[in-house]
Parts: sequence; structure tokens; C-alpha cells
Amino acid sequence: MQQVLLNIGTGATSLIDAPVPALQKGHVLIRTRRTLISAGTERMLIDFGRASMLDRAREQPAKVKMLLDKVRTDGLMATIDAVRSKLDQPLALGYCNVGIVVEAGEGVTEFRPGDRVVSNGSHAGVVSVPKNLCARIPDKVEDEAAVFTVLGAIGLQGLRLAQPTLGETVVVTGLGLIGLMTVQMLRAQGCRVMGIDYNPQRLEMARQFGACAVDASASDDLVMRAVEFSRGRGVDAVIITASTDSSEPVSQAAKMCRRRGRIVLVGVTGLKLSRQDFTKRKLRSRCPVRMAPAVTTRPMSKRAKTTPSGSYGGPSSGIRGSSRHDGIECSECGAVDYPSLPHRTRGSGLFVLTSGEPSLGIVLEYAEARSNKEAGSHTVVLDGTRSFSVATKPVVGCIGAGNYGGRVLIPVLVKAGAQLHTIVTTNGSNGVHYGKKFGFANASTNAAELLHRSKSTHFLLPHGMMAMPDLRQKPCVAGGMCMWKSR
Repeated sequence: MQQVLLNIGTGATSLIDAPVPALQKGHVLIRTRRTLISAGTERMLIDFGRASMLDRAREQPAKVKMLLDKVRTDGLMATIDAVRSKLDQPLALGYCNVGIVVEAGEGVTEFRPGDRVVSNGSHAGVVSVPKNLCARIPDKVEDEAAVFTVLGAIGLQGLRLAQPTLGETVVVTGLGLIGLMTVQMLRAQGCRVMGIDYNPQRLEMARQFGACAVDASASDDLVMRAVEFSRGRGVDAVIITASTDSSEPVSQAAKMCRRRGRIVLVGVTGLKLSRQDFTKRKLRSRCPVRMAPAVTTRPMSKRAKTTPSGSYGGPSSGIRGSSRHDGIECSECGAVDYPSLPHRTRGSGLFVLTSGEPSLGIVLEYAEARSNKEAGSHTVVLDGTRSFSVATKPVVGCIGAGNYGGRVLIPVLVKAGAQLHTIVTTNGSNGVHYGKKFGFANASTNAAELLHRSKSTHFLLPHGMMAMPDLRQKPCVAGGMCMWKSR
């Protein structure tokens, strides 16, 4: 299968051939039909990867402090090595996925093979997603609309925290995909909405959805415009869906609100604020968890209860405000007119993302696989020309490619002159990355196949092994975990 990866060290995107991910307990294996590139979030990641080290340090002062602490405890060279290793690891892009369930893992009873679902899976031909981050798509909802569900659920989580009621006045700052969907949901709730942005196209879209659109670059005083829009009382709530380093959106929101107004920060902004702006009006500010609360597969506590505001006591997938519940509501309620949102459907969507061409969202189509075998294999050949001779040097297979394995264990194997046969990982992309980096012949997600091979010809290095055996020895066993037969 094919998968989109981002090198966070350089900001470069690549399309690789990766093995189908292994099915885990509590997960669902999904064959992808559509994915949505969120131009705002994913372009921000690419821009961060392309930025200089100095610019990154300025953006993340907390991480700089962590690095300085690590230098004091581990030393300069060890810290540099750790940073380089982290920046070298691939990042799977994407979190809006529509597809067909191929297989359900242990403990999954909500989904069956053949179900059409939306999930937060990445841009890949086949994805493995926790069951709590999947929702069944109603028959009346097409794939083109369903692929926007995850972003809609993020906007809906912001609405639950803002608690808008019929007739209230709400300002939406930032009219990207989430902002425009938030405008539509607020209008469906009976609210008067004012949208703020710099982009003329997005402002026009907001007007079509029934909002009063204000160009931030043409207005001298946005606070005064908002007060006038609220008929002099101050707005009831401000939902910020913008992405900016400036603290101005939050500062303006505090001045726009009436006494005891609400501010919800769905996007990302600076937070250098005036305490007096918030205390004198007794404002309430909230920041939603993007994919909350069903981000784990643990059951909800018996004592956990939901509240009228949509908060939660645990990561249950059926409660109001959970990712799956919000996903189902976004698909079924019809409050958002997805076809009217500007987007493209093309195979070259990655080019649009990495270029300067303006776009709110890009829908990627995936070729229909007539069988699970056509969707991809659990093993990918990285070097088909390789031949192995156990009579000369040991043939090695590795299970696991985490931070320690990639930085310490596998380099030791390379230095010892071992013949690298197959590297096995759970998600596949890490295996391809380290397989190409160190010269493995294959990358796989099927550990059982490697274990079967190891019985006759291969040395096996399981995940988590802390001691390296001497590769010059004859057949050896270390702690009952390693096997190697050279003849």
C-alpha cells in the first residue's frame, strides 16, 4: 500500500510503499476510500519542518528548556544524537479518513467487515485505528461529505464548550474549514454569527452561510464592529478557530464579550494576555481537546458521568461529546453543507499542499481494491537483489524499531557485519524508514512469519532486548529470547 509521510527535520513529504499495518487489540483495520488534507494543520507541520533551528526554538521555548535539562543530565553529544534521531523519524500525515472495515481486532464488537466508517486514520491505503476513533457512516451520507466529519467533530466540540443558545450573538474568528463549519452549526442552532478573516473568498463563503463577515484587514476596530453587531451589549461568545502566533485574537475576544461571556480557543494563538480584560467581565475561557475524549480504548469508569456542557468523566465512545458520538452527529444532522465547502479532489493533492496555491481542503481518492490482497501486503521488499548466505555471516531479523532500537541496537548489528533480512514494526512506516536507512532487505508487520523463519536460518532480535549477543559465536540463546543458526 501507499502512505504519505513527513520528514519533520526537513519538511519534505514523500509517498512510500509500506506494509499493511498489523491489527491490534481494540483496533479496526480499514481499507481507505477517501482522505482529507486539512490545509491549515498539515501545511503548518510542513512549514515547521522547513523552518530553521532558531525559528523552531523561538516557537517552542518549553522544548528548549527540556533540551537544556537533558544536556545537563546526559551530556551534549547524547542530546544532539537524540534530537537528530527524533527529527529523522517519519511522521504520518492525515487524520480524516473514510473507508471500509477489513477486519476487527480483539474486543471490537461495534464494527464488522464491510462496514463503511469514518476515522482519524492517516493518508494510507490501509489504516489501523482505535475503535473509539471510528464511527459508522449513515447510508444517506456520501464519502465526499463523510470525509469532513473529523474536522466537523472538532468544531462541534468547541460549540459544546461555548454552549450557544437560540438568539445569542457569537463571533467566529478564523474562517478556515473548521471556522466555516462552525458558522453553519451556529446558524443551525439559531445564533446570530459574525465571522472574521482576511481572505475574501472565505468571507464570501461565510456570508452565503448567513453570517455577517468582517474583513480584518479593512476594519479599523474589530471590537467596535462586534459590539455594534451585538446591539451594544457585547457578544455572548467568541469561538477562535484561527492559527496564528499573535495574541491579538484572544485579547480582542475578551473586549468583545459581554459580562460573563464565553471564549473558546479551538485554534492556536499566542497567549500573552491582560488579566484585567478577563476578570473585570468575569469571562469564562475554555480550550477543547481536539479528539476528546475517546482517544484510548480503556473503558469508562462506573462513576464517570457526562454533564450538560458535554464534558466527560472518561474515554467512553458513546457519551455526548465523545469523538465517535460527535462524528455520528456531524454526519447525520445535516447542519453542515459539505459540498459547498471549497476543496479539490485530485491525485496531486500533495503538490497543492506543499505549494503556495491557496486551498482550504483537498480530498484524495484511493483506487478501489477488489480484494484485501490487492489493498496491500504485510511485507514489502526494500531490496529485491539481496541474497543471503548463512555460511558466511549471520542473517538477522529485528522485531521493533523504536527510539532505542533505531539509535543503539540496529547500528550495532550493522557494525558487527550482520546480513539484515527483515525488520518488523506494528505500523509499517517506521520499518520502511529504518529498513532503508540501515539496509534491510524487507520491511514487515507480520512477526509470526519472521519467527517461523528464525527456527531454521535466522537470528532473532525481539523488541525490548537489552543485551547484544556476540555475532561471531556459533548458535546461541540469550535469556531464552534469541535464536541463531549459522548452519
